Amino acid sequence: MSAGPVRNPGAPVLVHAHLQEPLSRWLWLVKWVLLLPHYVVLAFLWVAFVLVTVVAFVAILVTGRYPRRLFHFNLGVLRWGWRVSYYGYSALGTDRYPPFTLSEAADYPATLDIPYPQRLSRGLVLVKWWLLALPHYLVLAVVTGSAFVVADAAEQDPGGWSVGAGGLLGLLVLFAGVALLFTARYPRGLFDLVLGLDRWVLRVLAYAALMTDAYPPFRLDQGGADVVPPVGPGPAGPTAVPRSEPAGAPTRPVAADGAGGPGAGGTGPTGARSGGVGAVVALVTGLLLLVPGAGLVALGGTALAVDAQRDPDGYTTAPERTLSSPTAVISVEDVDLDVDAAAGDWLSSQGLGTLRVRATATDGGEVFVGIAPQSALDPWLEGVEHDRVEELGFRSALYQRQEGAPSAGPPADADFWVASVEGTGPQELTWPATDGRWGLVLAGADGTPGVDVVVDVGARLPELTPVAVPTLVGGVVLLGLAAALVLAGAVGLGGRHAPPTGRTDPDRTGPHPPAPPVPPQQSSSPHSPPARTAASRR
Repeated sequence: MSAGPVRNPGAPVLVHAHLQEPLSRWLWLVKWVLLLPHYVVLAFLWVAFVLVTVVAFVAILVTGRYPRRLFHFNLGVLRWGWRVSYYGYSALGTDRYPPFTLSEAADYPATLDIPYPQRLSRGLVLVKWWLLALPHYLVLAVVTGSAFVVADAAEQDPGGWSVGAGGLLGLLVLFAGVALLFTARYPRGLFDLVLGLDRWVLRVLAYAALMTDAYPPFRLDQGGADVVPPVGPGPAGPTAVPRSEPAGAPTRPVAADGAGGPGAGGTGPTGARSGGVGAVVALVTGLLLLVPGAGLVALGGTALAVDAQRDPDGYTTAPERTLSSPTAVISVEDVDLDVDAAAGDWLSSQGLGTLRVRATATDGGEVFVGIAPQSALDPWLEGVEHDRVEELGFRSALYQRQEGAPSAGPPADADFWVASVEGTGPQELTWPATDGRWGLVLAGADGTPGVDVVVDVGARLPELTPVAVPTLVGGVVLLGLAAALVLAGAVGLGGRHAPPTGRTDPDRTGPHPPAPPVPPQQSSSPHSPPARTAASRR
């Protein structure tokens, strides 16, 4: 009787697949539509995968062990993503629709197995997922056209790991699709190469997700069957050789946790009764709470950061920026302010909403700062060469050059400014913000070409800390609750695929319990002599 592949601690990530022919000529053109339900579910599962990996990171760092149920949950997510990728545009190796399950699904033409590690290095967990795996990231970025990422899986590819449309893997799968369309056949050599690339990506992903300490090999193991050498001394004779799965038959790897055997679908004490609807509800609820929780934390943190920039005069001030132009004017245009009338009256009465612009010429010369309605500013700027600020960086700006006369003339001579200052040294302009479209001008006092000033802009805003602190605390509490629900759901779903109580875990070491005595067998032939027991012999 044929057995499944034997686990090998030296090659812990076992990726098996077989080409399930015949394949439809045209189905691959619409598989992206058929997989939309899987993409939606996996978008949630991959977020949970990242959170569970963070928790596992802490657990490994403290205890040297990957929590077993969390390991089984993440393994289930990887298996689900691999089945979807194999059906979809990472292989196109089958037309059989992938099942909606975290379990092994050993009868599916694409399987994945990672033995449960009894111990993991506490030191490696700090560096293997970014530093040690960096060479693999670079290789895969070149080979596939993009480095796979889990933090943005829902945005780039809800299947979990993605390949660039112009990468080698994506190009090979496209060739396979074209071959199917015209010949109804998947070239075997092309399939073997595609599976080799998929296997490489999955090995690196498992290593980066802290699920193994075995460093991924730098080799392209082509073909659908992962070669699995036997573990330990085997029987003498011609059968004691490395085995691999037949290329044309479905594989059934035996998981290190025993999840691949009978009852893996949840029939033991830690099977179906330990997970179920409650775990799914907890997982989905936790993931949904992450969005408002993260939003509240971001809002509260931003408000506190803004308050931290408040100076003794009550102005919240942005960092200084140096603005420089060889033209006569630097302008900031089309600032659209929409202040409600009632709010505007309240802000004015409280002294809030006042805008402050401070500018100093870097050469010590005179500088002009003015604010005017955009409608009045446009005719004046139309005839003057100037640089319009399009984007502000951290310390500099991006400009758009507007052609015109080289000199603007003294800007203070214009009568449309609602607020303006000029002079040498630091110049400070304050203006109570009102509704409308406004423009800001920085220029030399005489309007000649060449403007080089250091500028900061501030505004008097309401005190934000009394609101920011409760918002931040509420967001942290919500995130904590979301994380607890996600972990509870992951533990519950992972428990459905953990080895049932009473089953031997192949990873455990130590002497095996003695086998129970075998009762004597009675002969089925009426003419056979009765079996002799030890007592009868005595």
